[in-house]
Amino acid sequence: MTAARGLPNVAEAMSFLIPSRTLRPADDPIFALNAEAKAREKAGEHVVNATVGSLLDDDGKLATLEGVNEALRDLPPQVVAGYAPIAGSPDFLRGVALDLFGDRPEAKMVASVATPGGTGALRHAIANFLEPGQALLTSSFYWGPYKTLADESDRGLETFPMFTGSGGLDTDGFHAELDRLVKKQGRALVLLNSPCHNPSGYSFDDAEWKRLRAAIEDISAKGPVTVCLDIAYAKFGAQPLDVMLDAMLPIANKALVLFAWSASKAFLEYGLRVGALVAVQPEEEERRRIQNALVYSCRGTWSNVNAGGMAAIANILLDSTRRARVDRERAGLIELLGRRVAKFNELAAKAGLTYPRYDGGFFTTVFVKDARDAAERLKADGIFVVPQPGALRVALCSVAERDIPRLVEGLAKVA
Repeated sequence: MTAARGLPNVAEAMSFLIPSRTLRPADDPIFALNAEAKAREKAGEHVVNATVGSLLDDDGKLATLEGVNEALRDLPPQVVAGYAPIAGSPDFLRGVALDLFGDRPEAKMVASVATPGGTGALRHAIANFLEPGQALLTSSFYWGPYKTLADESDRGLETFPMFTGSGGLDTDGFHAELDRLVKKQGRALVLLNSPCHNPSGYSFDDAEWKRLRAAIEDISAKGPVTVCLDIAYAKFGAQPLDVMLDAMLPIANKALVLFAWSASKAFLEYGLRVGALVAVQPEEEERRRIQNALVYSCRGTWSNVNAGGMAAIANILLDSTRRARVDRERAGLIELLGRRVAKFNELAAKAGLTYPRYDGGFFTTVFVKDARDAAERLKADGIFVVPQPGALRVALCSVAERDIPRLVEGLAKVA
């Protein structure tokens, strides 16, 4: 291209982006696959779209909770339109603590802030508990945006092997990698996603949580260890959250325990972007410092969270009648999802698929040798799943029960 009037064409001579940002991908691969599946469906093809983690009913419509819809409709316009406090509304944060801990004493030992969904909570954990250039630790199968969040914050991501040869959680591998990372960088941030791990569907059992706790207790003597528990899907698990709490809260005086809490899945309100990061810290002065750091991060990123969304969720969490109604409505959808899980387990076992223990949640993962090739072959047959190293993520949350036989048959052909 010739520059006008003899002026140099700056765009051809240089990039305005800083070098680390020049090769960013244009779209999240999961959302890109979902868009392709929807385009083919709109063109008249019957596809099985097992990509995005949104719960759909068996007619393909986004599932919502009428008790939440009503709480949103009841909000005064001034509440919806007004600014929320930077840290989040006090009622909302109190409701989150109640939802997490009930009457446990830890409910009074927290530093917490509202965040735009669980993703915002993870962002704050990475930015405040690791230095730039350091790496977080998570399982070898993990939600892809963990890497994006770390990369965007100029941090890294390292993994421990998730599964042993017998299919259980590799807690020895976790212990070794946590030890190595603390020796290398002087501190560690661990992201653990259970119950209903995304993408595998695996929920850690009581013995596994206790072995994780023992490993953290051991390594925390060598440097600061922060454990961020991503509980986005916990409401849809067969295992109550108390199993995790009973195992992990006792280490709060040795390691920092964080919770990435989200209304996106628990209340099926993905678009509200309402979540929270909750830190359990018994020591008052350290708790104050953590609170200050988290509030500062809020102001320096999104400033404040959706005021109407927080007000509606707080009204549900703090009102026993509203809360009971939403719990009943959610139970019906858990039953719907449970039927899909049971059907998948029945057919997948007969088909000889290899996948982790799966007893609830939005996703499961089927192990394959060449995931990209397998996903492309499935896509040609109108079945959309998400490839990852060594496996295919299958979002049963968006697959009607009647389509599960076709899904399993397709997976069996490429596994």
